[in-house]
Amino acid sequence: MHSPSQHPPQKLRKQYSNTAYPLVVLKFEDGHEIKIYQHTGKVFDVWAGETIKVMAVYDPTTTEWELVESRKGDAFDDETA
Repeated sequence: MHSPSQHPPQKLRKQYSNTAYPLVVLKFEDGHEIKIYQHTGKVFDVWAGETIKVMAVYDPTTTEWELVESRKGDAFDDETA
């Protein structure tokens, strides 16, 4: 049971732009993934404090992905209108 001082995690609207890799996959803690091709970006919802793995994909025909970084949801850029 939650104590009264605890609040549920906040859902945030963030964005990511891929300028460096042929394909980036954002892997979320709940298992879903977002693909972002080079020179494009995506806006997505993330929970505050959730860890997202940023994976670079050089050859989409293989399952070999390179971990670029692990980043908390709060650290992504805010959505711009």
